[in-house]
Amino acid sequence: MDCLFFRHGIAVEREDWTGAERRRPLTEKGRGRTRQSGKGLLAMRLVPTHILSSPLTRARQTATILQALLEQSIPIRITATLEPEADPQALCSLLTTLPSDAVVWCIGHEPHLSATAGLLLTGASCPGLSLKKAGACLIHVETHARPGTGRLSWWLTASQLRALA
Repeated sequence: MDCLFFRHGIAVEREDWTGAERRRPLTEKGRGRTRQSGKGLLAMRLVPTHILSSPLTRARQTATILQALLEQSIPIRITATLEPEADPQALCSLLTTLPSDAVVWCIGHEPHLSATAGLLLTGASCPGLSLKKAGACLIHVETHARPGTGRLSWWLTASQLRALA
């Protein structure tokens, strides 16, 4: 299984947003950079079999932008296991229900994505790991996504992904 962890794009600043935090959207710049980062993923021929997204607006918008770049329609599955405060183990448990040959795009938030990446890679939290907005990492697991079973394929910033587009 290949697990892509993709952080949502640039969102409206917290102090500039008057609505509920869960509904804070991407900015126009965030949408554009997300689209370009997604084109970088496709340049690497990384096509998903599954797309999972946090229910928060900015992550759902990011997932929709990435989905629109694909030649075939892959449904977006909204899951609370990608919410910012979710237990990283819950996402690992969800991933174990997917086929071992799946290519799963997980769109979410920091520090949750990095914590989950650290759990897959080492079996524990790894301080220092961090995904930039519209950045991504790819972790390969041979069979099921269990703590400590992952192998890091790459970890790229948004600007590196955009350069690949």
